Amino acid sequence: MASVYRSERARAEVRRWCENRIEGAGLARARSEVVTSAGVTGVVTVGPEPRGGGPTVVLLPGTNMNAALCLPVVEALARARRVVVLDLPGQPGLSADLRPRAKRSSWYGKWLAEALAQAVPGPVVVVGHSLGGAVSLACDAPQIVGRVLLSSAGLVRLRVPAPLLAATLPWLLRPTVARSTALVRRMAAPGQGHVADHLGEWMDLVGRCCRTSLAPPPLPSGLLELRRSVPALVVAGQFDPFLPPHHLGPAATCRLGAEFRVVEGAGHLLLDESPAAVLVAVREFCAARVAD
Repeated sequence: MASVYRSERARAEVRRWCENRIEGAGLARARSEVVTSAGVTGVVTVGPEPRGGGPTVVLLPGTNMNAALCLPVVEALARARRVVVLDLPGQPGLSADLRPRAKRSSWYGKWLAEALAQAVPGPVVVVGHSLGGAVSLACDAPQIVGRVLLSSAGLVRLRVPAPLLAATLPWLLRPTVARSTALVRRMAAPGQGHVADHLGEWMDLVGRCCRTSLAPPPLPSGLLELRRSVPALVVAGQFDPFLPPHHLGPAATCRLGAEFRVVEGAGHLLLDESPAAVLVAVREFCAARVAD
């Protein structure tokens, strides 16, 4: 097992940043923890109790992200239904810092099943962004009645175009706010400067304090075939550099049998770039699950 943090001091700095952001949003009481075989999992719960058999929305952030980075879209979703955010273990945030060096998909799948059983009574629609989407697909928990996969890993291998690689290497070697901002801008659609302003500080902290993980490889076809029994919606940004629609779309329909949707004018960071489109997609998908 390997820690995501470079030191205990780094771990404390990241946790303090996340805790302060959650408390600053007035959600300190929404925080809780559950204990799984992967260690402690940080949980943020917002919104009304589920009614009429409707599912709870469970949000799984992507690589280097966590509940503290998703608060605006979480609060908007929670106006209509219960939303639970789980920080992924082995990623910077408020969950355990260790992750396995091998067989991560099965490890994450087991973790999610355990976390859902403790944190969320009743049916859930899992909304997974990037790595969070792959984790959702790795889990066969019977509570999951649907998946909304945002710029999701696990279906195809992520691409790293040359401009994005050119921004990543300086950030890895000697992170600064300027280099972190340049990296975020490469992940987003052209012209999305406000996204970089929002995330530049965080990615600088991650670069200084954490050992970032590589993107997961595509999940086995046999496993994805089993997931066809649960409805899924796959959403991609028009300008996603890692998972362009012409690459992700055919895999979503052929490998998973999922509906596929493109968000115009967005890149990889859908939760920050296009929160309104995410809200519409999740609300419509959940409404369809209730109707079913």
